[in-house]
Amino acid sequence: MEMPKPDPDVLALKPVLVKKLQEVLPQDAVIHEEAETRAYECDALTAYRCPPLAAVLPRNTEEVAAVLKICHDMNVPVVPRGAGTSLAGGSLPTADSVILGVARMNDVLETDYDNRFIRVQTGRTNLSVSGAVEEEDFFYAPDPSSQLACAISGNIAMNSGGAHCLKYGVTTNNLLGVTMVLMDGTVVEIGGAHLDSGGLDLLGVICGSEGQLGVVTEATLRILRKPEGARPVLMGFDSNEVAGQCVSDIIKAGVLPVAIEFMDRPCIRATEAFAGAGYPDCEALLIVEVEGSDGEITEQLDKILAIARSHNPVELRESTSADESARIWLGRKSAFGAMGQINDYMCLDGTIPVNQLPYVLRRIGEMSQEYGLGVGNVFHAGDGNMHPLILFNANKPGDLEKCEAFGADILKLCVEVGGCLTGEHGVGIEKRDLMVDQFEPQDMEAQMAVKDVFDPKWLLNPAKVFPLATSETRRIAAE
Repeated sequence: MEMPKPDPDVLALKPVLVKKLQEVLPQDAVIHEEAETRAYECDALTAYRCPPLAAVLPRNTEEVAAVLKICHDMNVPVVPRGAGTSLAGGSLPTADSVILGVARMNDVLETDYDNRFIRVQTGRTNLSVSGAVEEEDFFYAPDPSSQLACAISGNIAMNSGGAHCLKYGVTTNNLLGVTMVLMDGTVVEIGGAHLDSGGLDLLGVICGSEGQLGVVTEATLRILRKPEGARPVLMGFDSNEVAGQCVSDIIKAGVLPVAIEFMDRPCIRATEAFAGAGYPDCEALLIVEVEGSDGEITEQLDKILAIARSHNPVELRESTSADESARIWLGRKSAFGAMGQINDYMCLDGTIPVNQLPYVLRRIGEMSQEYGLGVGNVFHAGDGNMHPLILFNANKPGDLEKCEAFGADILKLCVEVGGCLTGEHGVGIEKRDLMVDQFEPQDMEAQMAVKDVFDPKWLLNPAKVFPLATSETRRIAAE
């Protein structure tokens, strides 16, 4: 994956830059020794690495503003970083950039149960937001698989979802307001602790903008009452296509589960070896969960189980206890770690119409044979957000390039059937050169014009989202 050549003028300014940063931040918040900056050389897309010029760890909005103003005045690129869990290279630095990490910004600033919101610093982890309100029987709905580690800042940048997004939506559906610092150090407040704001939907522009427009330091999030109860059911099928058709039929029937998760045989085998969840020996597995009162749960599951039986399942297992529910979810929650134990892999993130699941799964299987690379499928089937895991050997020359080509073909397939390049991982560096396969030139120009307004010098999160040649041309023209 090509990265822009570092600016020699910026590299030469490092001693001056470090000194200026140390004047506005505590000494331990400025990381500039080469050995120490290597901790920030990549995110969860570990195939690509580049140590930054320096890294900073501010504690509040004021310190973020001071850092950005210094970098803006010195023309130094800045890469915002949450917890570094991006699977699309969203926080990969360039050699002449400063990583701005929000890990130390993790306070709860305000909680209002009457109006159902919580305001937090964006370095706070996803799961700990729910942890802060669970004693009052509230929770924060978006639940990415990395929720134990991922930060709210990254969730906002990538518009993250999770297993329960089918019912509750993704980050944009649960974000009420933000405090954001622009590249020149200007602090802006957008949205707030109310349902909707007048005027332009700037909050919708910011959520999912991948650090291209500003650094979000505080977020006001919607919190919800916990449901009365929830119950998952596990379904095993003898083919991916049949499982995909079952998902399509459940959605078509007008039933709204809280989650529909899909795993194929490679993932089932890996998770069984890793977690021992007791999954059946089958080609494809669905986990469907519903919630509500006992009566609501029974009514929904009766419809879902009737649809499942019409597809001749290998196994149907309805949870009867909290322990059994936890075991049903255990393998799914362990899938990414389990697959990592058996091979290097690249995790994709394309979204398709639900009725295209059977066809797309069949085509992925055919392409797997063509490329000679294994693939495991685990994804949020209810909203068509796919996460194929392409297996490759990072130590074998040519395997990474073959994996990238296979991945590009899968993502192009998603677009061809009416879907899009990403659902929740973002574009990052992984998909930037595929943007032309989804967007017409005028669409790309409109998106870049928005960045021109927020970040006229094109210093924020360089080499991401837009095709590299296009973004470099834009950046040079802005100098």
